[in-house]
Amino acid sequence: MSHADRYAAFEKLHDRSALLRLPNAWDAASARIIVHAGAKAVATTSSGVANVLGYPDGNKLPRDMAVDAVARIAAAVDVPVSADIEEGFGDTPEAVAETVARIADAGAVGINIEDAVKPAEILAAKIAAIRKRLGATPLYINARIDTWLRGHADPLNEALRRAPLYLAAGASGIFVPGVAKPDEIRAVCAAVKAPINVLLWPGLPSPPELSALGVARLSAGGGITAAAFGATLKAATAFLDQDDYAAVRSDALPREVAGKLFSR
Repeated sequence: MSHADRYAAFEKLHDRSALLRLPNAWDAASARIIVHAGAKAVATTSSGVANVLGYPDGNKLPRDMAVDAVARIAAAVDVPVSADIEEGFGDTPEAVAETVARIADAGAVGINIEDAVKPAEILAAKIAAIRKRLGATPLYINARIDTWLRGHADPLNEALRRAPLYLAAGASGIFVPGVAKPDEIRAVCAAVKAPINVLLWPGLPSPPELSALGVARLSAGGGITAAAFGATLKAATAFLDQDDYAAVRSDALPREVAGKLFSR
């Protein structure tokens, strides 16, 4: 499947005919497992990718390692891949555009890029630079507004102020992680003329309720990674502290499934 074909498939998943449930992978193995579970697309999780490479989340991972991780994930699956690139791994819009060009070359057809509640003009300039650099190369730009995550005093109204600036600069959709109140979700979906993405979050309405509110996309974020890390801790603790091997194997991937997933 070509880049254009993958992009077209990914874009169509945002048409709101059904809620896009987008799981987030942290390496090639997790991406294959997620696709085996039925995912029609895969996103990366910045926290998970950073953590498995020995780094904390929050723009600490070197750009080359981030690009390499995306390349490995995109090469491992036959579905569209979107990359979480945090603030873009660059100090200028041009440097961020270079990051995204490399991410697209690595096989991603979408990105998440966050504003960290810095002046909105900063992310708008990055998005414009990305569009200029990529030219005719299609890319789904999911502009992340962090007003809820970062505890802004008026997260809803500030998000509604920022969203049009990002869309005018070339964003494809708007990501509002941390929002969970139905009335706020409804207000964002009604006011913003683009697909809205929310994050798996405590108190978030159910997927059918999100669809009814107008949400196009639900991301797992670091949720699946945290579950996997928790299962690892559970199994390692059982192996070290218990005499019952069954506890170690309780969440094990069946050998025959692993054999099929990793045969190529």
